Amino acid sequence: MKRRDGRLLKTISPFQKIIPYIMTRRSDAQIFARQLVVTDKIDAYLKEKREQQSDNAIPLSYLHLFIAIYVRVIAERPRLNRFVVNNQIYARNGIHISMAVKRSLQDEAEETTVKFAFKGNENIFDVAEIINRGIAESQKAEDSYAVDKLAGMIMAMPLFVKKILIGFLKSLDQFNLLPKSIIEVSPFHTSLFFTYLKSIKLDYIYHHLYDFGTTSIFVALGKVKKMPVVENDKVVIKNCCEIGYTIDERICDGLYLANSLKLVRKYLENPSLLETRLEEVPEDVE
Repeated sequence: MKRRDGRLLKTISPFQKIIPYIMTRRSDAQIFARQLVVTDKIDAYLKEKREQQSDNAIPLSYLHLFIAIYVRVIAERPRLNRFVVNNQIYARNGIHISMAVKRSLQDEAEETTVKFAFKGNENIFDVAEIINRGIAESQKAEDSYAVDKLAGMIMAMPLFVKKILIGFLKSLDQFNLLPKSIIEVSPFHTSLFFTYLKSIKLDYIYHHLYDFGTTSIFVALGKVKKMPVVENDKVVIKNCCEIGYTIDERICDGLYLANSLKLVRKYLENPSLLETRLEEVPEDVE
């Protein structure tokens, strides 16, 4: 049966097809990478955009910039938007980014998740608008976000019913029978899960991948801090942040991933490239 959130890739090589049978779980196949970013060019770009904006405009932030980069890179490198379910590799429909959001920066504050949907051709200003709108809706105390409503409905049931229902939902997902309404609100069915640790002044981490759902990439952006870096064969102290990546290695080979991370670096070095919309979003043709 066809999936509602992706299409089965039938023409990939037999070696690619057999890998999900060897590494059956996402947590079996996760690999880790770290990226060090000198923030000088990012800070200069964001400062320039703030000075150009009107007083009532919401300024661009690290959150907007990094999500805009990952939306663009996933759009240009469509194999990153694959996922594995029931030992088979799929190409995802659309680009989705999930993240957890606290309704306020207090220990007791409620936490929810938001999932942003993108077409892939958005520029950084489009991305910022989508993010701001999604976060604003999730932080309204009087409203319950869709995923919270679903979780609340399930957790209101007796213990044995909860266990049976969660197991049933997992089975439906494995056999491509999970309703579209659940997939659309589920933060676990997403291209990339982003954790913005910089906002709470924490360092980067390597977050595990969830075996439930379809998340193939987890990105953790850490706080800005002073670090020694080598420039022109000299060690200098720079403001830097680090990014921790956890990736399902079954979705693409090492070279494709390495070139994708180089593309991330390209946009970090020149964020203004994100101001133009992508004219054509490539398809995963395999």
